[in-house]
Amino acid sequence: MTVGIKDVARQAGVSVGTVSNVLNQPDRVSAHTRRHVQEVITRLGYVRSEYARQLRAGRSRIISLLVLDMANPFFVDIARGAERAARDAGLGVMVCNSGQSPTEEADYLAHFAEQRVRGALIAPADPSGQTVRNFRRHGIPYVVVDRVTGDEEGCSVAVDDEVGGALALRHLVAQGHRRIAFVSGPPHLRQVQDRRTGALQALSEAGLPSDVLRELPTERMDVAAGRDAGARLLGLADRPTAVFCANDLLALGVLQALYAAGVKVPEDMALVGYDDIESAAAATVPLTSVRQPAFTLGTIAAGLLLEETGPAARDHRHQHVVLQPELVVRQSSMGGHDG
Repeated sequence: MTVGIKDVARQAGVSVGTVSNVLNQPDRVSAHTRRHVQEVITRLGYVRSEYARQLRAGRSRIISLLVLDMANPFFVDIARGAERAARDAGLGVMVCNSGQSPTEEADYLAHFAEQRVRGALIAPADPSGQTVRNFRRHGIPYVVVDRVTGDEEGCSVAVDDEVGGALALRHLVAQGHRRIAFVSGPPHLRQVQDRRTGALQALSEAGLPSDVLRELPTERMDVAAGRDAGARLLGLADRPTAVFCANDLLALGVLQALYAAGVKVPEDMALVGYDDIESAAAATVPLTSVRQPAFTLGTIAAGLLLEETGPAARDHRHQHVVLQPELVVRQSSMGGHDG
């Protein structure tokens, strides 16, 4: 049977109000009584109902985080940053994974509304933004993560992906490459679109035509999709001399496919990823990657949400924060090429 606060009070020989004070306002109870009640709580295994506390307080102590892919260490680092900020504020984080699916995103946002979470951090999968607009109707504060929106209804925090795509292509062009593949991931994702835009801008700056970049879209952005893209690369008649991948998981999959086929990296084909996850530096051939400050991104996003839902909420003004990426050059792209 579930142990309730009345059971604790009866066993401790005190009032329900005293038990409540021990749990919520311990300074109002003598040290002797606190110890006695805590001993009874421990012995009975009582766990207070967060739902009941939430009803009394009128607000939740949980914020939700919806990411595109929890198998991607980039989103794990965002979650770590958000969790640290929330924990410091005495709150918990519920992390969910849309799997890059707008349908699953809509289902999770409906669930967050049902649970009346304190607020939500959302890495959107729906390119139209309709699911976030629907969520807005519930009056729950949110911050869009990994995409800058300019939305007047909520904050956003992201890394400038156009700059990141340009950094990758400038590097490959400087190494002499003139046939470059872009393993892009799902074309509907805004991050993919922005990285492509940045790459094309870098080609234009260099006076090169856009067809220097050959796009190979994938349904997902994981290692298996990268291996498949690598196999497609190997089958091209006019094989590229360099590959830019929209994230590191794709790049690691491409690297596996090239290694299995005896194609040397970077001698036969240079490779650049995106995110600079921990395993990028530890790959068989250390991976050049565009680094995103994921932990900082999560910390800032959670901080904006906490500000909007905290004591100073009336003074809150929506912000749209853009962080800058940086290129981390390693072995996978080093060495010039005659094109």
